This record gives sequence, C-alpha cells and structure tokens, in this order.
Amino acid sequence: MNMDITINTPALLFPAISLIMLAYTNRFLALSNRVRTLHDQYEGKGQERSHIIHGQIRNLRYRLKLIKNMQALGVVTFLSSILCMYFIYIQWMQAAHWIFAFSLVIFAASLTLSLWEIQLSTKALELQLSDIEGLEDPSVIEYIKKKFEKE
Repeated sequence: MNMDITINTPALLFPAISLIMLAYTNRFLALSNRVRTLHDQYEGKGQERSHIIHGQIRNLRYRLKLIKNMQALGVVTFLSSILCMYFIYIQWMQAAHWIFAFSLVIFAASLTLSLWEIQLSTKALELQLSDIEGLEDPSVIEYIKKKFEKE
C-alpha cells in the first residue's frame, strides 16, 4: 500500500506543532516562576520544612528536563516536516514518506513526554499539600457521593 502525500500533508502539522510548542513554553515559564519562588522560600525558612521543598525541587528539576526534551522533539518534528516538504518539492517521494513517518513518531514521542510531565505536575501539587494536616484525599467517586449527600 503506497500512500501519496502532497506538500500540504506535512504542512498540516505546522499549526499543531506551533500550538503545542506554545503550551510547552507556557509550562516552562510557570515552572521557572515556581523554581524562583521555591528558592526564596528555601532561603527564608532555613531547615524547617525543607524536606518538602527538597522534594518539590527534585520534582521540578525532573520536569524541567522533560519539558526541555518535549521542546527539542517538537523542534525536530518541525524541521523534519520542512525537510519532508523539500523532498516532496524535489520529487524524492520515498525519502519524503520516510521523513514524514519519522516526524509523526517524533511528534508522538513529544506528546507522550508531555503526558508524563502532566502526571508529575499533579504529584508536585500533592507534595505541596502534604504538609497540610486534616486533608483527605478521596477518590472521585467518594467526592461526588459526599457532594450529593450534602444537598
């Protein structure tokens, strides 16, 4: 089965890549602000509650690495889509097919890292809340049941 692709096919990825890169940049900026805030908290509090701050810093450091790799894969996707368009332009269709497939796989990898980073961000929030006593962590179903019981 041979699929014909036109120069418009890889161009369809451009808006998706642009939007996802914007989302990645926003996540990076939010993490940068959080790192600065944590640094100020760490400097101001000394050793009290530092285990929570240390846990958050470890989480943030790992998430920053993931975001860097997400962005790098997004850029590689963009470049490979451009290269694919060039190969379509010069009529090297076999190379264009392979490069387009490569760009799709790399884009999927970038999105997978994004999903992983989102999962870690929720763990960071749980860590932030871990020092507050008396909070329950009900399941979604338990939370909904309690809401309906109150009404």
